[in-house]
Amino acid sequence: MAEPRRFALTALLPNLVTILGLCTGLTAVRFAFDGQMRTAAVLLVVAALLDATDGALARKLDAASPFGAELDSLSDFVCFGVAPALLVYAFALSDVYGLGWVAALFFAICCCLRLARFNVAAKDPDVQGDGSFQGVPAPAGAMLCLFPVFLDHADVVDLREVPLVIALWVLFVGGLMVASFRTVSLKSMRVSRENAIWVLLAAAVVIGLMLTRLWLFCVLASVLYMALLAWGAVKGRRRPQAEP
Repeated sequence: MAEPRRFALTALLPNLVTILGLCTGLTAVRFAFDGQMRTAAVLLVVAALLDATDGALARKLDAASPFGAELDSLSDFVCFGVAPALLVYAFALSDVYGLGWVAALFFAICCCLRLARFNVAAKDPDVQGDGSFQGVPAPAGAMLCLFPVFLDHADVVDLREVPLVIALWVLFVGGLMVASFRTVSLKSMRVSRENAIWVLLAAAVVIGLMLTRLWLFCVLASVLYMALLAWGAVKGRRRPQAEP
C-alpha cells in the first residue's frame, strides 16, 4: 500500500492567505448590511492586498497548484464581484427603482465572466502572455466600483443624493472588466537600478497615506488608475495595425 503523499506545511501558506482574504471579503458584506460602511470598505481593501500576497507567496515558496489557482479564482469572485456589488448597493442603490439591484447584478456577473475568461486563457498553451491584462482585473474593478464610497468617506463629495449616477458608474465599471482592450499590469513594470531609490521613497509616501489618510489614498489611487486606463486606451488606438 503506497504511503500517503506528504508536503511541507509552508506549501499551505498561499491557500491559507487566500482563505483569509475570502473571510475578509465575506465579513465586509456583513458590516455593509450592518451600516458600518467604513469598516466594510477597509476590509475589501485588505482583501485586495491579501489577493496580491497569495500569488507572490505561491511563487516564492514554489507552492503553486491547480487547486490553489481555482481557490484563488473563487475567492476573487466573492471578494471582488459579490462583496463590492452588495456594499455599493447597501451604500446608495437600494432605492433606485430596481435599477440599483440590476447594476449590482450586472457588476457581479461581469466579474464572474472576466475571471472565467482569465482562467481559460491561463490554461491555453497557445495564448502568449505579454505582461498585460485583457480588460480591468477583478481587484482593480472592485476598487473602481467602490470609488463613490471612497469619495464620500474622504469628504470629497457625497453622491448618495444622485444614486442614478452611482448605478451608471457601477454598470460602466462592470463593462470595463469584460472589455477587450489591454490594460497595464504592475507585475510587468520594470524599474532601473538608478530609479529604484525613487520607487522606495514613493512607497514610503504611499504607506504614510494609507496609515493616516486611507480614504484620500483610495481616491488618489483610483484616479491614477483611471488615468492609466485612459492613457493605455489612447496608446492602443494610436498603435499602427499589422499588415494583413
